[in-house]
Amino acid sequence: MRRRTPTAGLALALFAAVTATLTTTAASAAPAPVSAAPALVAAAPDISVTNVQAHLTQLNTIASNNGGTRRAGSAGYTASVSYVKAKLQAAGYTVTEQYCSACTYPSNNLIAEWPQGPADQVVMFGAHLDSVSAGPGINDNGSGSATLLENALVLAQQNPSMTKRVRFAWWTDEEQGLNGSEFYVNSLSATQKSAIKGYYNFDMVGSPNGGYFINRLTSTTAAPLKAYWDSLNLQPEENVEGQGRSDDYSFQQAGIPTSGYAAGASARKTTAQATKWGGTANSAYDSCYHRSCDTTSNVSATVLNRSADGVAYAIWQLAVGGGTPTNDFSVAVSPASGSVARGGSTTATVSTATTSGSAQTVNLSATGAPSGVTVSFSPSSVTSGGSATMTVSVSATATTGTFTITVTGTGSVSRSAGYTLTVTGTGGCTGGQLIGNSSFESGSTPWTASSGVITNSSSQAARTGSYKAWLDGYGSSHTDTLSQSVSIPAGCSSYTLSFWLHIDTAENTTGTAYDKLTVQVGSATLATYSNLNAASGYAQRSFNLAAYAGQTVTLKWTGVEDASLQTSFVIDDVTLQVG
Repeated sequence: MRRRTPTAGLALALFAAVTATLTTTAASAAPAPVSAAPALVAAAPDISVTNVQAHLTQLNTIASNNGGTRRAGSAGYTASVSYVKAKLQAAGYTVTEQYCSACTYPSNNLIAEWPQGPADQVVMFGAHLDSVSAGPGINDNGSGSATLLENALVLAQQNPSMTKRVRFAWWTDEEQGLNGSEFYVNSLSATQKSAIKGYYNFDMVGSPNGGYFINRLTSTTAAPLKAYWDSLNLQPEENVEGQGRSDDYSFQQAGIPTSGYAAGASARKTTAQATKWGGTANSAYDSCYHRSCDTTSNVSATVLNRSADGVAYAIWQLAVGGGTPTNDFSVAVSPASGSVARGGSTTATVSTATTSGSAQTVNLSATGAPSGVTVSFSPSSVTSGGSATMTVSVSATATTGTFTITVTGTGSVSRSAGYTLTVTGTGGCTGGQLIGNSSFESGSTPWTASSGVITNSSSQAARTGSYKAWLDGYGSSHTDTLSQSVSIPAGCSSYTLSFWLHIDTAENTTGTAYDKLTVQVGSATLATYSNLNAASGYAQRSFNLAAYAGQTVTLKWTGVEDASLQTSFVIDDVTLQVG
């Protein structure tokens, strides 16, 4: 369904609000006459809700193929990042992945910047890409992620002249406490933070019994989002349910102006809201919130369409200007993937096209090739509109596995495309179980542990054999550690750390974690357990360490006990299985 274009009067009022938001001067002024508003560019494009739904279908399929979830740190999340990243790279975005080592489930944020407009004047649009463990997360938050992806692709296709720099972000680990966005904001310098003139968040923007909610509704930052929905007579309301519960909070805490759309989660639609918006009163906006039924059938196409078009309107009002497009080009690789055995080679065609302005010289390069693989181009530079042959040569000792090679064309701007290379052959991944003395039956080597931790004491039973690692259990202030350094090979398809944990406690609280066990790889925390997790018998705990392939890391368990009432953390049968 096409959106309605806001009236000229509405656009004039919005111009004053947007100017106040994105400049250092926030003084109010009466709206200028039409002839005095040159910043009002052509109407924003209509965003195809069919295309947005196609992205949702892909995310749903990814979840189905990976245990029904796209939780941060899972294979489903990694595949979601790869899907979005490939689309953005093909469209010409500058794309980076940021590893969130402080996340509950360490994994990557995805940042994409349209390389036009002043770099110190950034408007940022974000959505979390992860789901909860219980389901595929199509409304929460495939809807926000797909809405931003399609808007990013349309912006690239239209390639208008830009007055501001537009940056898109897809966050990890939001469901565990806004960790991905918080990690990103904390990584920014003061100058980088000040360059972000507004952050817009989109979390659950297609709820099936949805409402129309805006974060910080009356702020100048919210003006373009509100203006579009006002033009549809939707009478949006403040997003009370979502306050402090999504990634805009991380930016707000850093002093960056924020706003965003939402369509509601588990709260119930009031009778008054049902009267003006339709839907069912006294029912949740999304009855599948954080459940396995949050699939593609759990999204309102109408709400999704209005959200997607509102995002486009905001982008055009905040960052798009008039004038002649700059010289620009695109890069594509065909075929987009290839498989080569060690000692072999393959070729692909790199094509360029002039997308705006005049043709220009484009220099070709490649990054991301694994050890033992070289990439060359003939010719090494072309005039946009021309093509070159890319040759991928694989040595007899090259690292095996699947890798993404980024092919970049550099002229007045840089554009890139992805090529997926699979290297086959013997060797590459030295698989097996990497932990030495995994059941503690052979003394302390190669473990490093506090005195008395590795023990055969009958007071706490081992899971197998006689020995185990028993941390704490003193009933007084005490700290115990257990660690082992491990070299993790590259080129494997799986990296699973597992151990069996029994927690026994004399604490009688049901709400306070007095005694804690922290599990770390290097400086990153994998998990924290406490007296609240006490249970009879052992429970297996497992983690994916694929992010540490090719590194030597230290695995460490630290138990900290307070001044009274013992808690014992007993560990046995530690394995790191790669293959």
